[in-house]
Amino acid sequence: MNAYSYYCSTRIEMGTGKAGELPKLLHDLQKGTSVLLVSDPGVIKAGLVAPIQEALTAAGFQVTLFDRLSQNPRDTECLEGAVLFRDTAADMVVAIGGGSAMDTGKTIALCGPNGGTPADYADGRLAYENIAPIICVPTTAGTGSEVTRSAVITEAATHRKMTLKHAALRPVLAVLDPALTYSVPAAVTAATGVDALVHAIEGYTCKVTNPISQALGAKAMQTIVSALPAAYADGQNEAARHAMLEGSLLAGLCFGSADVAAVHCLAEALGGLYDTPHGVANSVFLPHVLRFNAAENKPMHADLARYMGFAADADSEEVAVDKLIAGIAEWTSSLHIPKLKDLPGVREEDFPRIVELSMQNGSTPSNVRTITADDYMSILVEAYQA
Repeated sequence: MNAYSYYCSTRIEMGTGKAGELPKLLHDLQKGTSVLLVSDPGVIKAGLVAPIQEALTAAGFQVTLFDRLSQNPRDTECLEGAVLFRDTAADMVVAIGGGSAMDTGKTIALCGPNGGTPADYADGRLAYENIAPIICVPTTAGTGSEVTRSAVITEAATHRKMTLKHAALRPVLAVLDPALTYSVPAAVTAATGVDALVHAIEGYTCKVTNPISQALGAKAMQTIVSALPAAYADGQNEAARHAMLEGSLLAGLCFGSADVAAVHCLAEALGGLYDTPHGVANSVFLPHVLRFNAAENKPMHADLARYMGFAADADSEEVAVDKLIAGIAEWTSSLHIPKLKDLPGVREEDFPRIVELSMQNGSTPSNVRTITADDYMSILVEAYQA
């Protein structure tokens, strides 16, 4: 029997209207009154930040807004935020937005009090300690970063995507309000939703999974495959938006104490090189990595097909796996996510660099089937020709 550990120290508040309770929730934490509010220009323009900022100010908090971040956050942006954290003597970081805002917020909460660069922590030169309290308010149903111990940051000088990972990076509080996701555009809804599904699949299947992660992942897969098409078709569908935010949360809890794997390694390489939205990059590789992994582990992948409703209990493992690959491809196609060859900037001559970055990714060893550079190249070519 394998030993394992599962840990999540985050207080989770879920429900419509919960964002309005943030001032009281922060007072209850008793972590101070100076807040660095981290968000991105799109979320601010959508009008989601101003009401929260005003409510915090009215409740006696000193609030400074930092909004200089990209959809694939860069180390240079995090360091700029860290300077602002120190200059304003912030006590805590409140991140409002998708994965970019939450991962940036985590990194600012790390580098702000302690100095150093994100690479210093990702590469083990500095210890994860004295991290400021992190509060996350997700506005997309995708990354699950509100409950994970990770932040993915792009090193601007090299295009390397670094994963900062430590239990101390888990937010102390996650406030999930489905109403904040109603205005998310359909294309972003689709891409972030696929990201959540990949979290559930890889957290369930990876070599360092555990029974708790698998239970959460199974429920997340079932929820996301059912709810995402409805949320994509109608962003105002309250039930679908609630289900997607819950599915994303469950997927975050799934991989948060396990790991991701080869789909993410390829997707992060693509994002680092071309700034491809993370969920889109995950989507283009998902069916091809599933085919590769299922060739060596049919029983587990047959189970995935059944959790997601692509196969029946009576189907043989062989049939269930075939239905999984076909079902995932059809499902992502219905969300109108582009193919790899149609993504801006992608060039075949860059494939060796994508393979190199994927092999450097710390999650490559976690893939359920051992994967080599040649395997990554084959998957890239297959995805490009799809």
